[in-house]
Amino acid sequence: MANSKRTLFLKRRLRVRNKLRKVNAGRPRLSVHRSNKNISVQLIDDVRGVTLASASTLEKDLGVIGKNNVEAAAKVGTAIAERAKKAGVEEAYFDRGGFLYHGKVKALADAAREGGLKL
Repeated sequence: MANSKRTLFLKRRLRVRNKLRKVNAGRPRLSVHRSNKNISVQLIDDVRGVTLASASTLEKDLGVIGKNNVEAAAKVGTAIAERAKKAGVEEAYFDRGGFLYHGKVKALADAAREGGLKL
């Protein structure tokens, strides 16, 4: 019986997150969500269960409302890096979820690294 795309995505997301939790205990998690129209990212402290910073293409001040391309992802990555610095976070681990590390997800991670966030 063939698995649906959604089932495969959920299995991949759990596999990635469980591997990362074992290796990166104590550091905040930079979690990415990509939809067809937008991309968003959160810096999450799993120990306390709080979001430290977030950025999204839905924010007016980034100037990329409703866009979901590589340039928009790079702007979101730069924004999360500077907001993480304001929150006092220098390093985090990158949680791509069930998304492949390619294209928009890769552009976001590279822009966050260039912005000074250690991933």
